[in-house]
Amino acid sequence: MKTNLITAEGLEQLHKELNYLWREHRPEITKKVTWAASLGDRSENADYKENKRLLRQIDSRVRYLRKRIEALKVVEYSPQQDGRVFFGAWVDIEDIDGQRKSFRIVGPDEIYGRNDYISIDSPMARALLKKMVDDEVTVSTPSGQKTWYITAISYQKNST
Repeated sequence: MKTNLITAEGLEQLHKELNYLWREHRPEITKKVTWAASLGDRSENADYKENKRLLRQIDSRVRYLRKRIEALKVVEYSPQQDGRVFFGAWVDIEDIDGQRKSFRIVGPDEIYGRNDYISIDSPMARALLKKMVDDEVTVSTPSGQKTWYITAISYQKNST
């Protein structure tokens, strides 16, 4: 089950995607389907079949986004979070070998296409929650237990 939390930026992105799909992409594909259908025999019309498939995908994504957006709860930053890892935090961690990672803990709907975001539902995020700088966290990975140390926590992206 996915967590129904999202950042304000993430919700804005979902609204932009929904708006684009509904107001721009779908009408464009609908025109192509209408044009391809006007050519007659649809059984061997690759343009028609492909664009109908695209239309089904768009409609499916639009339905999903509408339902998902209704269910989501925006989590706003609160100054009481400072110093600890909570939803929306940018976290820098380092392991014993000096390997470093930096990412933001966000809702599962926000991680796609981003290498610097991890889902609040991930084992790493779960292990980090409520921890402070210099705390040690152990995370179960496919290759076994891994220990990380928190080196920085912020609620604004560091411009480093």
